[in-house]
Amino acid sequence: MRHFADIRALASQALAAARQMFVLFFPAFLFPAAVLLVPAACAPATSVGPATMEHASLLRIERADSFTRVEVLDAWHPGRTSQVYVLVPGDAPLPERLPEGTLLRTPLRRAIACSAVHAGLLADLGRLGSVAGICDARYVCREDLRAALAAGSPADAGSSVTPDVERLVALRPDAILVSPFENAGHGTMAAAGAPLVECADYMETSALGRAEWMKFFGLLFGCESRTDSLYNTVCAAYDSLCDVAASAKSRPTLMCDRKEGAIWYVPGGQSYLGRIYADAGAQYLFADRAESGSVPLSFEEVFRTARDADVWFVKYGAAAGLTYNALAGDFAPYRDFRPWRTRRIYGCNTYAMPYYETVPFRPDLLLRDVVKIMHPELLPGHTLRFYTPL
Repeated sequence: MRHFADIRALASQALAAARQMFVLFFPAFLFPAAVLLVPAACAPATSVGPATMEHASLLRIERADSFTRVEVLDAWHPGRTSQVYVLVPGDAPLPERLPEGTLLRTPLRRAIACSAVHAGLLADLGRLGSVAGICDARYVCREDLRAALAAGSPADAGSSVTPDVERLVALRPDAILVSPFENAGHGTMAAAGAPLVECADYMETSALGRAEWMKFFGLLFGCESRTDSLYNTVCAAYDSLCDVAASAKSRPTLMCDRKEGAIWYVPGGQSYLGRIYADAGAQYLFADRAESGSVPLSFEEVFRTARDADVWFVKYGAAAGLTYNALAGDFAPYRDFRPWRTRRIYGCNTYAMPYYETVPFRPDLLLRDVVKIMHPELLPGHTLRFYTPL
């Protein structure tokens, strides 16, 4: 135990030294964002008024004449606030009185994206040039992001799980975009010295709720008009597809994913994927599960519920496309599911298709695929984008 304590003490000293080096060698003017609020001589800010969120349940945006207050709610503890951010234009003096929170001078110009999901959105918004680095770059699938990484801008920011503080500091970030997890901090990521911006979009329970988080990114990166245009496009397309699916005369049953080790994870009925399946006119076989995230089940539980499903969706990452024989070779009992016998399994190879970098903020594109598969007669001209037959 003492040896373990000594190791922890050494680790703490190393982190402290890293922070000290950061303060000594990187002057404040290189970082337009600041963690502490420091009053400055200026006119006082006017009262704050809330902006209406249409679908997002974990995000609140309030505007004043000289700042914007953004509140990220705690997805795991209803009624609690996780983080508060105060956004002030970088070319404006600080108001005398600001609400409590992490100060961010906008637009951000050297952010680090810990997820390619958010880097992909910023590329769509024309702000990839404001991304200094992307974590876990080796897993990036989207072609434009891969090309930018190959050219060195943005840079490979290393691992999001075990971050290299020295590498992060060298990138001189003005903010780091992170995903929060229940009862977990962000480890040594904070030692980079830049504000951590928690992006809880993945915990939203509706597809359009997650997509609406792009409004926060529009504020952070100074592209509100472009964000509003994209969001309106997504909502219009999504709602139109819901209307199309509502006219279907049947609701085919749907199962998804496959066993990982001893566990089979399925989306909860209240997850954004569960909602997409329902909106597409599918009878998702685990829709009765109240969870908003993934649900761990045994093979036997899945088999009892889904053995006679009409359609099966499988996401996988591989150099070659998945086949029926390969699927059964991985686990022979897969042959006992009806979609295996009737050849109604659709696969999405996430190594070849940027599913994870696209779907979170463009749920309309996935919805179109699901409607086409469930009710091909409703979208006769659509070519599948993400899921294709095995």
